[in-house]
Amino acid sequence: MAGNTFGNRFRVTTFGESHGAAIGGVIDGCPAGVSLNLEQIQQELDRRKPGQSKIVTQRKEADEVRFLSGIFEGKTTGTPIGFIIENTNSKSQDYEHIKDTYRPSHADYVYDEKYGHRDYRGGGRSSARETACRVVAGAIAKQVLSNVKITAYVASVGDISVKKRYSELDFNTIEQNPVRCADPIIAVQMEDLIKSVKKDGDSIGGTIICVVENVPIGLGEPVFDRLDADLAKAMLGINAVKGVEFGSGFEGTKLRGSQHNDVILPDGTTKTNNAGGIVGGISNGMDIYFKVAFKPTATLMKDQQSINSLHEVVTVQGKGRHDACVLPRAVPIVEAMTAITLLDFYIEQYGLKKLS
Repeated sequence: MAGNTFGNRFRVTTFGESHGAAIGGVIDGCPAGVSLNLEQIQQELDRRKPGQSKIVTQRKEADEVRFLSGIFEGKTTGTPIGFIIENTNSKSQDYEHIKDTYRPSHADYVYDEKYGHRDYRGGGRSSARETACRVVAGAIAKQVLSNVKITAYVASVGDISVKKRYSELDFNTIEQNPVRCADPIIAVQMEDLIKSVKKDGDSIGGTIICVVENVPIGLGEPVFDRLDADLAKAMLGINAVKGVEFGSGFEGTKLRGSQHNDVILPDGTTKTNNAGGIVGGISNGMDIYFKVAFKPTATLMKDQQSINSLHEVVTVQGKGRHDACVLPRAVPIVEAMTAITLLDFYIEQYGLKKLS
């Protein structure tokens, strides 16, 4: 299977399945001599891991990362960084009922059609469990980009959304509620909605906003390696993501050019930031901000109509441990993929030595 590597200069290759012995990855292109805080890397994983609150899947995984290479005496050596995360709480028997059956809106059917053979346990390679590997790589990228601040938060769940602009919010409140919403009052409403949906055996989607501060002018390459294009690819590669918009996004289509244009001030900043910090595919020094849309989780605790491997109509029963809403656990994944993408462009712009 191809398509397991992301990035050009800072490259991340992941491996493993949801119910295999372990998942893991290899990071290539990381600058040498970077002091790493391994506890911070584990903390990032803890933000993504299952079982952390009542509104997420109750699969109990420690998600402890073990590094195999590329780090010596607390510093990167410039060689490939290898790591694994063991799967310790998989319950493969929960998936026997879909061995020959395809779950609606899952990758089950297309994997079988493409490869002729699939690991049906927890979705195998298509499981969001693989994203833990991206969080490890993203946590390292964050530490290399120590001057850049990357913050993501849940902006909406269903029809409940944060009304304030990101500049009006206190990002310190994000980790103080299980939804990871930057508005504490709205967070309570979101939590209640997720609990209600979960009780009904259903699922719900929403959006995450990511804000990147202290990005210099000049990241991005015309015309096909645009910064926003690669960030969009990074986001769309996350399970359940169905859309990405930068700056004013689709709302900007309702404005006239005279309303939408960002006036450039004498110091090089802009009066407004409808561009979302990226113009012509290149960072302009303003905050980069974008919104990521996540669909409702495909697995429901309700019976659904589908087909089996013989293309017979069957009923798929909802079993196992699943998120009714993926957004709270997706926040660190969005941040990780943002960091990986930005570091890739930083290395292109400045080289390895300046970053080490």
